[in-house]
Amino acid sequence: MKLNCVVVDDSTIQRITLSKLVNDHPELNLIGDFSNASETRNCILNKTVHLLFLDIEMPVQTGFDLLDGLKTRPQIVFVSAKANYALRAFDYDAIDYLQKPLTRDRFNKAVQKAIDFYTLKKDGTEEEGDFIFVKSNLKNLKVYINKIRWVEAFGDYIKIITDSSSHLVLSTMKDFETQLPKEKFLRVHKSYIVNLDKVQRYNSKVAEIGTTKIPLSRTKKKNWLKC
Repeated sequence: MKLNCVVVDDSTIQRITLSKLVNDHPELNLIGDFSNASETRNCILNKTVHLLFLDIEMPVQTGFDLLDGLKTRPQIVFVSAKANYALRAFDYDAIDYLQKPLTRDRFNKAVQKAIDFYTLKKDGTEEEGDFIFVKSNLKNLKVYINKIRWVEAFGDYIKIITDSSSHLVLSTMKDFETQLPKEKFLRVHKSYIVNLDKVQRYNSKVAEIGTTKIPLSRTKKKNWLKC
């Protein structure tokens, strides 16, 4: 299977160069090339995009602005003439960061990373269900969604409790909630998100998962009763 790719760069020359590299690669399929964030967003919302080659400095909205407006993101390879964005780029879980001018060899290495990641994700989905990657202790960890028991606010972090371990992750509850399937997970309190499949007992005040009692907020109770 080929990865569906989108190229985004406000420079026509750079866009043509990158599009040619994509078209020449046997495992990539170019489905669009755009000069701005708005057109790119519409494409991502209406088509299946696996890999995004994204410029950073663009008029009106930057590449970062584009990603901030997406609930779900494809894999990202940033492409920029400047190196000073690299650290911020990897806060967006970028597969790679390519500096202009591009070379075919460096481009192919980035593509191979994307292919390896996609293959790993596909294999994992078939074996144990969907998963997400989270950053904990400076490492990217694979967490299977169906093994998450609950998520708890922990200052500037969140704590993800799974069947076998827990992970402290720098994230807000709101941002992390968007990564979880709505039909399985519910925000029952400002500080708690629970996996509904893991709840064993509940009453008007708490939900019980194992020996842990999780408080039910009054404002969230209506959503709980709908489940």
